[in-house]
This record gives sequence, structure tokens and C-alpha cells, in this order.
Amino acid sequence: MQQPVKTEKKVEYLELIYDLIFVFIIGRNNSLLHISEGGFVRLGDSVTYVVCTLAVIQIWNFTTYYINIFGRNGIREHISLFFNMFLMYFIAEGTGKDWADYYVQYHIAWALILLNIGIQYLIELRNHKENAELSRQIKKMSIPLLAESAAVIIALCSYEFAEIEISWVAILIGILISLAVGDKKDQSMVDFPHLTERAMLYVVFTFGEMIISLSGYFDGAFSLNSLYFSLMGFLVVVTLFLSYETLYDHIVDREQQNNGLCYMLIHIFLIFALNNITIALEFMREDEINLMPKMLFLISSFLVYFLCIFLLGRYAKRRCMLNKKFITLMGISAAVFIGMMLIFREYMKFNILLTVIYGFSVFLIIHKFGRSQKKSS
Repeated sequence: MQQPVKTEKKVEYLELIYDLIFVFIIGRNNSLLHISEGGFVRLGDSVTYVVCTLAVIQIWNFTTYYINIFGRNGIREHISLFFNMFLMYFIAEGTGKDWADYYVQYHIAWALILLNIGIQYLIELRNHKENAELSRQIKKMSIPLLAESAAVIIALCSYEFAEIEISWVAILIGILISLAVGDKKDQSMVDFPHLTERAMLYVVFTFGEMIISLSGYFDGAFSLNSLYFSLMGFLVVVTLFLSYETLYDHIVDREQQNNGLCYMLIHIFLIFALNNITIALEFMREDEINLMPKMLFLISSFLVYFLCIFLLGRYAKRRCMLNKKFITLMGISAAVFIGMMLIFREYMKFNILLTVIYGFSVFLIIHKFGRSQKKSS
């Protein structure tokens, strides 16, 4: 049965309110990496940070995908989202150096949130039972949610009875099953322009968190050192933002028919990379962290971010499909950045300047590519 043509979905106020709780929790997640021993962030805290950050972003991703397809800004939708927002406070409370003390409530809240979204899909299954194709797609969309919810409970039991931490398996299951059950046949159900706008807004909120964190560069008294690092830190944010803005406004084809699964998956890691860059910028002014680990953390975070920007190029307008010249320029700039950062690793002032230069060079490559492709079309 052919699906009715849908008008472009607008972002509702409810969605923006829902996003605010994620901004709060991301800030809590970042605090996990500010505890060091012997100049290194503790391994357990690093694993917890990765699990907590990806889990939260994934919850946002699942919710956004459901609202994109079935959201009507109705009473049931409000109740469901506010219920999940309340549960997110339990996740936020359990995110910290004493994560193990809140392990039970964290995982129960996590599982209930996923289950709630899955139930919303099953309700839609009842509402669309006469449409065989749509019913099939709804079942496929509910599978990752229910499977990951069960995996979270299994991870909870594993930790409680055997002290084995496998929460990361639940996240991996959600990602892999989402990719396995998704196909291009369900693309007519998805409002891709709305999906891209929601992803963009979350990225903007993440940049907001990064800007707030830069306030730590101001030490309360005017000095050339604080002025220099605050200016360089701000320029880093500007370069990252301009690169994403150029991609979103001038390269990505927001009008295409696409199920958006990979688009949202890439954004999970893009937002994760932005969180890492925020922490890396804070590390640059902390003597407690050894030089090499914080340098590698900064470099890897930048490379993952721009790799995600590069991967989003698959959603480019036909005239802007990425070519070998673009790939070569991106590769060369990344190699030069890594080499120079490692050579001058002991000079923080020069390193942050190199970071700004690299960021602007990538932005200029993306900007020039978009303009040249537009002229040639």
C-alpha cells in the first residue's frame, strides 16, 4: 500500500524542552574524566564515561526517530516524553565517580526508557494493523529497543551477581540491530528534513555546552596567558561550528528520500567527539594530566569529529558528492596536524594554535569544495 505524502514536520517546543535534560546530563558525563591518578584518567572512569555518554545520546536518537515518524504533539506523546525526562534524572544522579553505587537505579531507568519508546511503537502497531507494510516496519523498529532494554537488564544482573560489567554490550546490540533491521523500503515513513534539523539542534546544544566549559579559561584576573588560551579555545569552537554549519546549510541534501538510520548513527559519534573535544580543551590547562595522554585525546577527538563530517558527505547534494581531491586534502591536513602536534607536544600554547589552524584549514576545504561544486553544477 502506498504511503500518503506527508508535509514537512516542524520541530515542536516539546522536543526542545526534552533536549534540555540531555544537555544537563552530558555535562555530568564530562565530569567523569576529571579524576586522575598518576597523571592519567582512571581506566574504569574512562569506560564509564564512554558507556554513559553513548547511552544518553542513543536514547535521544531512538526518541527522535520515533517522534519523526509518529509524533503528533498529542497527550500520549507528552506523557511518554515527560516520563522519560523524569527517568533521566535517575541516570543523571548515577553519573559520577560513585557510578557503581547507583548502578541499579541507573540501569533500571535506562531499561525503562528504552521499553517506553518500544511500547509507543507497539501502540502504533495497533493503530496501523490494517497496513501490512507499515506494520512490518513498526515491528522492525521496536526490535532494537526491546532487545537493548533486555540487554541492559542482563548487564544489571551480570554486574550484581558476577561483578562483570557488560553495559557496553547493550549499546552495541542497539546499534547493530538498528543497522540490521533497517532498509531503504521504510524511507517513505521518515521526514528526512525534520530528522536533519533535530540532529543539527542537538549539535548546537552540544556546542553550547562547549562554550560554557570555556569559561574555565578565565582565571578571574586579567593576564595575557588567560587571554591567549581563552581566545584560542573560542576560535576552536568557531572552526568546529563553521565546518558543521557549512555542511548542513550548503552540502547535505535535506530534501532527499532517505530512512536516515546511518545519518543519525553518524551523529551519535559526532556528538560524542564534540563532548571529547570539550574535555580535551579543559585538559590542556590542567597540569594533573600527563602531556602525552591529553595530547592524544585531543588529536583523536578532532579526527573523529572531522571523520564524521566526512562521512556525512554521503548525504550531499548530487553536485557536491565528495571526490578524490577532497579526500586527499582532508587526509593531508590530518597527517600534518598529527605530526606537528606530536613534534611540539611540550608547548601547549603552540599546540592550541595548531589546533585552531587545523580547524580553520578543514573548514576552508569544506567551504571551498561546496562553492566550487555549486559553480560547476
